[in-house]
Amino acid sequence: MTAMPGTYSGALVCLSILIAITASFTALDLAIRVRASGGWARYAWLTTAALAMGGGIWAMHFVGMLAFHVPGMEVQYDLSLTLVSLLVPVVVTGISFFAVSRADASASTLMLGGIFMGLGIALMHYMGMAAMNMAADLSYDPAWVVASFIIAIAAATVALWLSGRAAQRLAARLAAAAVMGIAISGMHYAGMQGAIFTVHATGGMVHNEPGLDLPSLALAVAAATFLILFLASIAAMYDRRLALMTDREASALRQSEERFRSLYSRTPLPLHSLDVKGRVEYVSQSWLDLLGYRREEVVGRSLVEFMDECSAEKARGADWRNFLRTCKVKETEYRFLTRDGKPVDVIASARVERDTQRGVIQVLGGLIDVTERRRAEMALRQSQKMEAIGKLTGGVAHDFNNLLAVTLGNLELLRQRLPDDPRTAMLVDNAIQAGERGVTLTQRLLTFARRQELRPEIVDLAALVKDVGPLLQRSVGPAVQIEIDFPADLPQAFVDANQLELVLLNLMVNARDAMPDGGSVLLKGCEQADAGLSDSVTTGYVCLSIEDAGEGMDAETLQQCTEPFFTTKGVGKGTGLGLSMAQGLAEQSGGRLVLTSEKGQGTTVQIWLPLAATVPLHRQALSEAIFR
Repeated sequence: MTAMPGTYSGALVCLSILIAITASFTALDLAIRVRASGGWARYAWLTTAALAMGGGIWAMHFVGMLAFHVPGMEVQYDLSLTLVSLLVPVVVTGISFFAVSRADASASTLMLGGIFMGLGIALMHYMGMAAMNMAADLSYDPAWVVASFIIAIAAATVALWLSGRAAQRLAARLAAAAVMGIAISGMHYAGMQGAIFTVHATGGMVHNEPGLDLPSLALAVAAATFLILFLASIAAMYDRRLALMTDREASALRQSEERFRSLYSRTPLPLHSLDVKGRVEYVSQSWLDLLGYRREEVVGRSLVEFMDECSAEKARGADWRNFLRTCKVKETEYRFLTRDGKPVDVIASARVERDTQRGVIQVLGGLIDVTERRRAEMALRQSQKMEAIGKLTGGVAHDFNNLLAVTLGNLELLRQRLPDDPRTAMLVDNAIQAGERGVTLTQRLLTFARRQELRPEIVDLAALVKDVGPLLQRSVGPAVQIEIDFPADLPQAFVDANQLELVLLNLMVNARDAMPDGGSVLLKGCEQADAGLSDSVTTGYVCLSIEDAGEGMDAETLQQCTEPFFTTKGVGKGTGLGLSMAQGLAEQSGGRLVLTSEKGQGTTVQIWLPLAATVPLHRQALSEAIFR
């Protein structure tokens, strides 16, 4: 037997390497689809990648075998063993790709997969070599066999590693495919380099079937392989484009949803969405700000849980039945409760959102806060009512005052002409006292109706208080000490001096009654550029303050103390008369009354009056600003 050296067809060698590079590129391209897909599509792309890689490697091997030629010797191939050699790389490649494509794949998985796939590819090579039928014996150089196995394992490991990084750019994938293709081809030709063909000394040659041309067979195998790889690449490209379009649509949908959610959340309107059971699914930030809740405290709870008992009963009853019938709620009034328990009056509107099968998806609704509007309406109605009562009261008071003047005048004349009879004089005195009480009542009625006829003038508050001081001291008695504190440069005020004296007298009596065990009262004055009465008028104010150390008033009493007929001192003693007169005097002069009091902490009454120097220029504007 004689060892025969072999030769290669350069064209077929180049064709085999091109097949290996093309198969590698296609396999890497398909690996992208494996990782990007899920469910049955993932397994379909995994199978396609295994067929492309394994089938391409086999085709490269088979064309490389056909490229080898031993002079004077013809070769045939065992069909069954050749088919098995085709099946082996497909199976090992598919198993290895599956192992490394899992989300929990580790470096050890990559190494084991590379060894398994490399051994399978090497086994495919030597099975293909064993399928050769020829008039020679085949043996191998161990060093080249080991080298081919090492190259096969290294190439397989690199292929699996690159499949996990298949999302790289096209140029990088082309470079990686070239390296992989050359490495796989290197494994094949390293194995072929170690093959030793020993021709039999005697015996006939084994001939191919007539007309069988090995280059033509190589070209047919290559053409079939390129066609399969091309179709796989086209499928991957189409799927990639479809996935890209889907991702763009999904991204646009997500952006649209995010914009809608952001708009919904940041809208200045209190909006909410409810599920079919009336539970809150989502609310805007304005909704949360209105009621003072955090988002996690709201979602999942029924909307009626945020209403007061009366509104909740109304919402569950007739309103719910009407909503089921009409599928909408339009401008229905409810009262909600904030997280702190404060009532909030709202107008609610809602409608049903349905799907294509006409099933209820959710309820979209919104609230309009009308709390301040309701308060303003109540204040307007109260003002209109008080104005009507004031007009009636003022007219009655004037007429009644005229009648009392006649009655008291006649009683005085009668007392002067009656004989000196103590019993008769006592009766007349009682009648006169009752008439004088009627005059006081008339004064209160006029105060309530704001019908006092004021004659404002320029007044020095410090001088006025000093002059009326002795009268005030006698009114409060020795148990109460009056302290006066006015700055020397306090500007003059514009006010009715006589009415101010009467107000001071009433307020001092109130302070005395608030200190049954005695105490002190401080009268002081101050100036301020703007007392917060108007944003449109630039003027100055002077303040007359009366501070006592009495019992003080609670919040409920403080709200009622300016009413003319309110009293805490028994029948016939009106606590509110002095405060009501002070309020009327301040407002009609262009200022206001400020009260501060706490139970057990005393009371401070501040009468803000306009400066005399500014009133002639701004009186009309002041009036409009105060009563606007």
